[in-house]
Amino acid sequence: MEGAALPGRLIWRSARVVEIIEETPRVRTLLLDCPDWPGHLAGQHVDVRLTADDGYQAERSYSIASAPADEVLALTVERIDDGEVSPYLVGELRVGDEMELRGPIGGYFVWSKMRGGPLLLLAGGSGIVPLRCIMRQRAAVMSDAPIRLLYSVRSQHEIIYRKELDQFARNGVEVIYTLTREWPPEWTGYHRRVDGDMLREIAWPASERPLAYVCGPTAFVERGASELVSLEYEPDRIKTERFGPTNDSTIVDRSARQNKSPIT
Repeated sequence: MEGAALPGRLIWRSARVVEIIEETPRVRTLLLDCPDWPGHLAGQHVDVRLTADDGYQAERSYSIASAPADEVLALTVERIDDGEVSPYLVGELRVGDEMELRGPIGGYFVWSKMRGGPLLLLAGGSGIVPLRCIMRQRAAVMSDAPIRLLYSVRSQHEIIYRKELDQFARNGVEVIYTLTREWPPEWTGYHRRVDGDMLREIAWPASERPLAYVCGPTAFVERGASELVSLEYEPDRIKTERFGPTNDSTIVDRSARQNKSPIT
C-alpha cells in the first residue's frame, strides 16, 4: 500500500526542523523529523499547532510537500503578511526548533497509482505544493499515467520548486506555465490568468476520462473547475482544494486551507 496511512485517531505529534529550503523570498520548505509519523498519501495535509510562551495557541493546515516514499516529511509554507502562523514559519523558525503536527488528514484530494490517469494538474501559486507531492509519488511508484501540469504564477521569480519542475519536465511531465503579472520580453509562454481557451488547448480530451486536481486560491479553483466541467470533464473526477479566507477566524486565516469539496 502506497505510503500506508491507516485511519485512526488523530493525535498531536512533535516534529523537529532538520533543514530549511528557501524556495522564493516568500516561500520556504521545512524538512521535519517526526519519529512516529504514520505515513501519508499523496495530496493529504496536516494541522500545525504553535504555542506561545503565555499558552496562546494557533492552528493552521498545510499541504504535505513530500511524497509518501520520501524519507523526510516536508511542508512548504508561503508567508501571508497578515497571517498568524505563516510569518513565524517562514521568517522565524530555525533548524532545531520543534512544532506540533496532527495528521495526515484528508481522503478526497489524494492520488495513488491505482487511480491512474491521465492526470491534469492545475496549480495557482502555492497550490503547487500538494501537486508536487503527487508528481513525486507518480515517479516513485513508476506510474506510466500521462501527466500535465498547468502552473499559474505571478512571475518567474515566484515559481516554487523551479529546478524540480524542470527535472519533472525532462522525465515525462508536461509542465506549462502561465505568468499573470510580470513576464520578460523573451517570454513566449502564456501570460494571463487561466481561462477556457487556455484549458481547451492544454487539457486532456474528456473522452480520455482524465483525473484533474485543482489547487490554489478560491477564485482560481472555482474558475478552473468550472471550465473543466464546461469541457465535459466528469465532475467526480475533478478534485479541488482551496486556499483563502473563511468566516471563522478562530480556526483558520487567509493562509489556511478551506474545506475540500468538489465543485460541480
